[in-house]
Amino acid sequence: MTVWDSLVGQARPVEALRRAAEGQGMSHAWLFTGPPGSGRSNAAIAFAAALQCERDGGVVGCGTCHACHTVLAGSHADVSVIRTEKLSIGVDEVRDLVRRAALAPVGRRWQILIVEDADRLTEHACNALLKAIEEPTDRTVWMLCAPTVEDVLSTIRSRCRLVTLSTPTTADVAAFLTRTAGVDDALASYAARASQGHIGRARALARDEATRNRRREVVGIPARLTSLGACMTAAANLNDVTKEEADLLTGELDAREKADLDTAYGVVERGRRPREYAPALAALEKGQKTRAKRRHLDVVDRGLMDLVSVYRDAIALATHATGTLVNEEIRDDVETVVRSATPELNLRRIGWIFEAREQMLEFNVPVALALESMMVALKVPEGSSR
Repeated sequence: MTVWDSLVGQARPVEALRRAAEGQGMSHAWLFTGPPGSGRSNAAIAFAAALQCERDGGVVGCGTCHACHTVLAGSHADVSVIRTEKLSIGVDEVRDLVRRAALAPVGRRWQILIVEDADRLTEHACNALLKAIEEPTDRTVWMLCAPTVEDVLSTIRSRCRLVTLSTPTTADVAAFLTRTAGVDDALASYAARASQGHIGRARALARDEATRNRRREVVGIPARLTSLGACMTAAANLNDVTKEEADLLTGELDAREKADLDTAYGVVERGRRPREYAPALAALEKGQKTRAKRRHLDVVDRGLMDLVSVYRDAIALATHATGTLVNEEIRDDVETVVRSATPELNLRRIGWIFEAREQMLEFNVPVALALESMMVALKVPEGSSR
């Protein structure tokens, strides 16, 4: 199994990256773009492994040599990855990367620096990164990941070679789940459709019944929005279920970080807290709070996309469009939505969902308030045929 096998439905980008790893069209800076779940960071890490690969003949990025293993495991000395759970990536983090970029690699190949979520770079961080990309060292490679080219400063993207990833097809995702996770065909098909091409989401849906149940609760909302009370209840439930899922994702990490901090300051062994412990704890808790907020927003965002999929299915049914519904398993609920509104209204509903998304992600409107406003807008019209 090569390093490329995890990149689902990306034949053209993989071929371009493989040629570059072999020396055809290599660049010191790369920008990986694509929708959520398309595998931007996976592609960057696979490319980094291929660049460090120690193969003796065969496919570059063999996946079996020591270099490939350590890159994929995140322990290669010459591959640094900056990822954040915070709302932004600050200048201090980027300056640390820039300092590393100036060092010669430990091995014989490249010093590689991967910035996930490059769209979260602050203005000062972008300026620090730009100078490093403008004046690269001979054996340094930068890899930036962002949803679109517009999410990255124009002066930075103009100096990068672009790699555009696309959303993999349902068939590609289902085949990947069957091949790599041993999922049966029916469950793989459901997970592939429900995830709408998001590989990580598809894997979670295929493996975890609780994740499937949470999604089932969300996609059942549109058919239940028949009164103001139902709208307020749906908003509260969506806020609660997404907060619970986000807490599950961050709780274990928070506890581990707190335990590591206690150990580092000798709180456990000595039974007392040194003077330096309090500010360190305060900084840790502030970072954890920011991470928890970001994770909650991410989970809410995913729920909003699940809601969009229901209204999209309703439009497809009403207009007799070809193809399989994303939510085939709840066809009866989708037909209820079709009967209660015109395709035009359902299209406007999708727009209202995206407005709520923008309010939360861009304008920092409280999640509960934005969801309440959105659910009321989505309410089934009075006197509609059900």
